[in-house]
Amino acid sequence: MAEREARWHGGARTHYDYVVRRISDRDQIRALLRPRIEYSAYALGQLEPGLFERTSWYWSRGDTGSGLVLHSRGGLGEATFVMGDADAIAAVLTIHPGPAHTYATCQPQHLDALQNVYRLASQQPMIRMAVTKDEFRVMTGPHVVALGGVDIRRVNALYGSEGGPSYYVPEHIDAGMYRGVVTDGRLVAVAGTHVVSRLEGVAVVGNVFTHPSYRGRGFATAATSAVTAALLEFCEYVVLTVDPKNLPAVSAYERLGYREVCQLVEASAQRRDPSGLGSMMRRARAAIRGRKYDGAFVTLSH
Repeated sequence: MAEREARWHGGARTHYDYVVRRISDRDQIRALLRPRIEYSAYALGQLEPGLFERTSWYWSRGDTGSGLVLHSRGGLGEATFVMGDADAIAAVLTIHPGPAHTYATCQPQHLDALQNVYRLASQQPMIRMAVTKDEFRVMTGPHVVALGGVDIRRVNALYGSEGGPSYYVPEHIDAGMYRGVVTDGRLVAVAGTHVVSRLEGVAVVGNVFTHPSYRGRGFATAATSAVTAALLEFCEYVVLTVDPKNLPAVSAYERLGYREVCQLVEASAQRRDPSGLGSMMRRARAAIRGRKYDGAFVTLSH
């Protein structure tokens, strides 16, 4: 495949070609993800039995490089993860845009590719931080307790303490790793996980929250420390995502040994073509063009 230039209405347009394939071999997917393990930790976690069956993976290769797109259905909703060359990702999304509503994770260089397909709301620049067993520094202080599904009422009451709804169910807590701080008989801080994969040796810490009346006492840091320590017993890498403007949180994680590894963007995404008719027609044409390539053949114009 080679770059081609064509004349349109007196102007020059550059065309790039890509072959897009749906992939389902765990070993192939793992080989694509592990070189960027800190960034791809959530996606690696989706290789776990019970989660993998609810995923769709697409790999594209062409004139500018290669890209990977994951659409997953699990946990608290639909999610989309992208990695690699931005144009290769755009080639995938033009024919496989995923669900009508999803929660997208990408890096800044991918935003244009996503915005061609989705309306992005609540875009949040974030930093990914990671820690290994050798780097981790445990925090001692407030007493931390393990939480399970039986604690779901207390967990939801805490997450809802600022007035927003909280929809966690016992299975969310039991499937992850959750620790909390209890004072005066009340759960006042919690830290948990977005995904835990013993198979891949990775975990994503998240859902860290402290009741507004108990902030500034190190409770969330203590809960995060306890979760991290438990995860590092069987995980090679533990990562989390944090708003870089939240300097107290960044500082707290750094004290635990977490280090910044990359920038990313999280956003709520709504597909521009709600019916999916446009992508369906492009997918059919790409499948016909790509028969001899054992995939779908997509051409992008710039």
